[in-house]
Amino acid sequence: MENRRFLREIPFHLMLLPGILIVLVYNYIPMAGIVVAFKRFVPSKGMFGSPWIGWDNFQYLLNMPDIYQVLWNTIYISLMKIIAGVIAPVLFALLLNEARNRLVKRSVQTIVYFPHFLSWIILGGIFIDILSPSTGIVNHFLTWLGLEPIYFLGHNSWFPVTLVGSEVWKGFGYGSIVYLAALTGINPTLYEAAVMDGAGRWKQTLHVTLPGLIPMIMLMTILSLGNVLNAGFDQVFNLYSPQVYQSGDIIDTLVYRIGMQDAQYGVATAVGLFKSAVSFLFIGISYGLATRYSDYRIF
Repeated sequence: MENRRFLREIPFHLMLLPGILIVLVYNYIPMAGIVVAFKRFVPSKGMFGSPWIGWDNFQYLLNMPDIYQVLWNTIYISLMKIIAGVIAPVLFALLLNEARNRLVKRSVQTIVYFPHFLSWIILGGIFIDILSPSTGIVNHFLTWLGLEPIYFLGHNSWFPVTLVGSEVWKGFGYGSIVYLAALTGINPTLYEAAVMDGAGRWKQTLHVTLPGLIPMIMLMTILSLGNVLNAGFDQVFNLYSPQVYQSGDIIDTLVYRIGMQDAQYGVATAVGLFKSAVSFLFIGISYGLATRYSDYRIF
């Protein structure tokens, strides 16, 4: 019986084979490079010929003067992005759900989805221009209101806020897709019953729409915990400068500088391995919470 089933499913296994090979070649075979984290890597000797130094790279990492500030920056920025990245799409989905004109609704959706498909290389240049303290349109507007110009990308107090705000602006439209889909799954009879009880649009949103969205909100929030150490390398790298290292330097940018600029490949690999281990732990915890509280399962 099992043999017949296997023979019947052979075409499906063959369809999976290219994807499995791609994952194997590009995701699993390169993991052999983890050994560099435990060696004093010498390019001429190669990955396996370099001398073994055990945990020295990790000790060097923990003794770096700015490592704890970098770790705090990463967690703080990523958590703020997770929180704002849930609130903004939910609010937008609720507002868009109230629109009755289909043309307006689709036009707004298209406009707010568009920034998601732009790379941070493009957006970085745009934000540098519009947030410039001397020539940026934002500071011109603040000056017109009688306020002092703000150095958004050069002040340690403003830089994390700018990162979170620009990330939310870029992704809230695309992130609202799952909530708009969840709204379509709410039973229409609940709204009819609410209307019969005298509930207006606000009461319907408060007592019908929001409770219907809570399971999806919980699921997306829990699953996003796995990204608690991913504060957005592309964004930070294209916007930060040495002036804001104190508040904007994250693990990924630290790895870039150590590995690519200082050529300390072993230490950079150790930092990356540490991040991967912590992220793996959080991903496991997030999926466990999602399974327990939202009945979400991968398999």
